[in-house]
Amino acid sequence: MKRVASGILPVIAVDRKGPKPLHRQIYDAYRTAIVEGSLRPGQRVPSTRVLAAELGVSRFPVLNAYSHLLAEGYFESRVGAGTVVSASLPDQFSSSAPASVARLPAARSVPRPGPRPVAHRGSFLPHREISPWLLGLGAFGVGQVAFDQFPLQVWSRLIARHSRNMNAKSFHYGDRMGLKTLRETIASYLRTARSLRCEADQIMIVSGSQQALELSARVLFDPGSRVWVEEPGYQLARAVFAMNGCHLVPVPVDEEGLDVAEGIKRYRKARAAFVTPSHQFPLGVTMSASRRFQLLEWAQNTGSWIIEDDYDSEYRYESSPITSLQGLDANARVIYIGTFSKVLFPSLRLGYVVIPPDLVDAFLEIRRAMDLCPPSFSQEVLVDFIGEGHFGRHIRRMRVLYHERRDALVASIAKELGSMVEVVGSEAGMHLTVNLEKGSGDVRIAERASNQNLWIWPLSLHYLGEAARHGFILGFGSTAIEEIPGAVGKLRDLLEAK
Repeated sequence: MKRVASGILPVIAVDRKGPKPLHRQIYDAYRTAIVEGSLRPGQRVPSTRVLAAELGVSRFPVLNAYSHLLAEGYFESRVGAGTVVSASLPDQFSSSAPASVARLPAARSVPRPGPRPVAHRGSFLPHREISPWLLGLGAFGVGQVAFDQFPLQVWSRLIARHSRNMNAKSFHYGDRMGLKTLRETIASYLRTARSLRCEADQIMIVSGSQQALELSARVLFDPGSRVWVEEPGYQLARAVFAMNGCHLVPVPVDEEGLDVAEGIKRYRKARAAFVTPSHQFPLGVTMSASRRFQLLEWAQNTGSWIIEDDYDSEYRYESSPITSLQGLDANARVIYIGTFSKVLFPSLRLGYVVIPPDLVDAFLEIRRAMDLCPPSFSQEVLVDFIGEGHFGRHIRRMRVLYHERRDALVASIAKELGSMVEVVGSEAGMHLTVNLEKGSGDVRIAERASNQNLWIWPLSLHYLGEAARHGFILGFGSTAIEEIPGAVGKLRDLLEAK
């Protein structure tokens, strides 16, 4: 029996002050998603109760919208499976390739990277000792998830099931792109939850987002290629580009995200731009719609590429989910990177990259040379974890938990630190940033904090040039609510003693 995809929440934005009734807004959003192919026949949709809770509306408009969709044949009810997209949609609505993909441009000639100075790759990076704030688990650790809340019993049961069912094929090399069933599951999830334009054959399973960055760099760049990077930005992405001989062009980030106009002034014909538009790292801002379209227009006009790192977009607290940059891209210029490190756990080392169709062959060539294929066992377990609905339930539970921890941290900062700091980037994700006065010595304070089991990251080190801001990046994913006031109190004492 064919598995029914779990009820992943689609991107639906409702406007309570708009002229259109709420039930009609929900109806139109679903119908559009079905017509455009983001939702596919047989795909399960959330229950009316779950969707109403996520949208923050009464259940009645959701029930009304669902009844219309059922009556018109877009939805159907299945015993034991809930409500799903109808399997008997008209042909024009059930095409296996959505119109947005069918309109992709013809394949371009992709220049292959020339010979690389392998013996000197390490010379592009300065040697650094491991920073003390990276060595511990606990309060304010960035990128740390709520480990104790993961459904370990479910995961262990799935592992045991697959261990018992291994056969000769399980021990052999797998598909270079990754397990097909997992890629199909991810494609369905991304089309629904992130509004991506993608099919399974564009998705490559990788060992986390770092391998996705390395693959992208080897495909796109030659030594000397210019790359826009956010300033401040993600250090490990910069490290990958530097190791591949790229020249980094720092482009300032403000309250609207990457300043595209400034990037064009600094180096218009950069080979690519690396961005974290949904939740910029480290400042936490969301790239505005106008900046997104400016960036896409720049890429199309110059023949450049955009690498979108969407590392924790599942967690958003103050608004509806933000559509991915790739979902707005009509010209297939965006390489989209996602990871399960934040929604499940980092040691799983599973991520994915959504590749523009005309770059797939180049990615496959590089993948074959790097590691042949991803390991299949954990992929098989993850397919069942998602397909049986555990993934969707876990994300919803964690969104509520992280929201509560975020609120507790913001409240504690306001109470204990007051005007000493400015909080930014708290609307989404698993971290926020606090700004200090320039010259406050955030590195020195972070080093002292590690001696008190506070793992705060200094903001100033995330600049390539002179740091425009000093402060700290505070993760709250692994910090229990009852621990937060005491941890913020320790931070206050450190700031007062500086």
